[in-house]
Amino acid sequence: MVTFRDVKGRSLPGHVFENDSSIGLQIEKTLPAEARPFSAVHPKEPDNRRRALGQAGEDRAAVWYVRHGYQIIERNWRSPIGEIDLICARPDVLVFCEVKNRRTDRLGDPVEAVTRAKQLRLRRLASQYLFLHTCGEHNVRFDVAAILGPTLTIIEGAF
Repeated sequence: MVTFRDVKGRSLPGHVFENDSSIGLQIEKTLPAEARPFSAVHPKEPDNRRRALGQAGEDRAAVWYVRHGYQIIERNWRSPIGEIDLICARPDVLVFCEVKNRRTDRLGDPVEAVTRAKQLRLRRLASQYLFLHTCGEHNVRFDVAAILGPTLTIIEGAF
C-alpha cells in the first residue's frame, strides 16, 4: 500500500494506492472518514454536526406541527429525485414542509435557501408521494420551517 503524495511530495491523508501486480495497476482507495484526520474529510461528505443541526431543526418543526393539531405522516421521505423533510396532515390539509436550519445569518436567511429550483423539486416530490400513497382527498400546502439560531418561523403556504 502506497500513500498518495501531491506534486511537492507531501503525503495526502485519506488517499492510498494499492498495488495490483496481476494487472500492473495501482488502484486508489479512500480510507473511511473516521480513519482520516479532520482536515482530510472531503467537504461533500456528510458532516455529523451539520446532520445533527438539520435533525434538531426537523425535530423543532415537528413539535410545532404536533402542537398545532397536525399528525406527522412522514419524516425524511426519500425518492430518487430528493427528500421531503416533513409530511404532516390535518383532516383538511396535507402539508409538505421544507426545514432550513442555520446557526447564524452569515450565509443569509434560511428562507432564501429555498430557491425556485428547490421549490420545483419539492413539487415533483410531492406529486410522486401522492401518486405512490393513497391519501384521500386533501388540499395540499407547501410550508417552509426556517430556523435561525433560537427562532423558529413557520411560513404556511410559502409557495
